[in-house]
Amino acid sequence: MIDLRRLRAFVVLAEEGHVTRAAERLGIQQPPLTRLLQGLEAELGVLLMHRMPRGVRPTEAGKVLLDEAKIILERANGVADMVHRAARGEQGRLAIGFTSSAALHPFVPKALRAFHESLPKLSVVLEEAGTAELVDALMHERLDAAFIRSPVGRTPGLRIDAVLEEPMLVALPVGHRLARDTASRLLLTELATEPFILYRRTAGPGLYDTILTACREAGFSPVVAQEAPRLTATLSLVAAGFGISLVPASMRRLGGDDIAYRAVAGSSKLMAPLLLAMRQAHPAPALAQFRGLVQRMTAEMRAANLADAAADRGNR
Repeated sequence: MIDLRRLRAFVVLAEEGHVTRAAERLGIQQPPLTRLLQGLEAELGVLLMHRMPRGVRPTEAGKVLLDEAKIILERANGVADMVHRAARGEQGRLAIGFTSSAALHPFVPKALRAFHESLPKLSVVLEEAGTAELVDALMHERLDAAFIRSPVGRTPGLRIDAVLEEPMLVALPVGHRLARDTASRLLLTELATEPFILYRRTAGPGLYDTILTACREAGFSPVVAQEAPRLTATLSLVAAGFGISLVPASMRRLGGDDIAYRAVAGSSKLMAPLLLAMRQAHPAPALAQFRGLVQRMTAEMRAANLADAAADRGNR
């Protein structure tokens, strides 16, 4: 393995063509510079410099080495910079997961885009899955962070940040008797006899339990006709007329002419959270950068919502 100090001394000597000037540029005396050159020649077993009365110039072997040495030194200098950027979380790899419904909320793509624009040298890998699968991936270090919808309790080794919450809407097949007046709010009790299609509890216990609790507090236990593996799949079943469902409001962005949405009256408890889950042990350096960005965006959004609410009260 060639000593980088010898390579650097050789390049400077070749560029200056004079031992004294090269030694001054390197900040060393002439004898150590001469020894570095001699050591490199001994190491490679070839003559690299022609010694002339008024300077030096590379031999044919030296010219070949000069081109390669410049590339090697440039890369060596770049390695240190890359390592420092990685330590600051500005370079490397960050794996982020999200549930299908979380991806539909405008906050998630906005945060991912802002993060990519702020750290373009960082490789961001994305993965979509259910909450249970994402949590497992976090615990086994396949993911660094994940946007989830269901609170996962006090899971050892995980840190959960609340990002925001949004109301849940009733999703109804078009043509359903309750889908006629979409401008008005619907009482939960009006759903007492309807077949429910719910997101499978093992995949997202938080939303499942939220819906069941709200219905029971309204005085009935919902009739669960089917459970779907994804929230997006519940809408397909609703559109096909298999039943009704309660979904986060942002899911109406999926569109479709076969589903109508109605808000629920007096349903302050029917809220769908958006959470950022992270592994506490061995976090990637870039994770702190991402978490900070999400926290800043969350604070800005909450401040804007408070300002809008104050303005609405002032206009009344």
